[in-house]
Amino acid sequence: MYNNDGINRRYSEGFKLKILAELSSGKYNKSELGRIYGINRTTINKWIDQYDRKDLKNTRVYVENSDEIGRIKALQKEVEQLKSLLLKKDIDKLMMDAYLEIAAENLGYKNAEELKKNLSIKP
Repeated sequence: MYNNDGINRRYSEGFKLKILAELSSGKYNKSELGRIYGINRTTINKWIDQYDRKDLKNTRVYVENSDEIGRIKALQKEVEQLKSLLLKKDIDKLMMDAYLEIAAENLGYKNAEELKKNLSIKP
């Protein structure tokens, strides 16, 4: 694939930046750029380090088997359930605060905090 003919190749800064720009666009991956331009992937990795483009390192995650896919889906479902429970809890708290405000007003308290204090309700 790559010809190691003993020639030490040097690339211009503009060429290196062009390769990194094409990589960041997502149009090509490192292997494809290597084939197109005759550059080794390790050379591209050195350029990524040289120009401090850590965002281009290991940009792809490959899921290898169905167990991992199932685990990811289960985790996504669990996250959605937890978000739903948190939203419900927030709504319940808002409703409780509203009820306490109305009760405090009807019972002649200055505010809900005074009612909570008299009823020993913790915030």
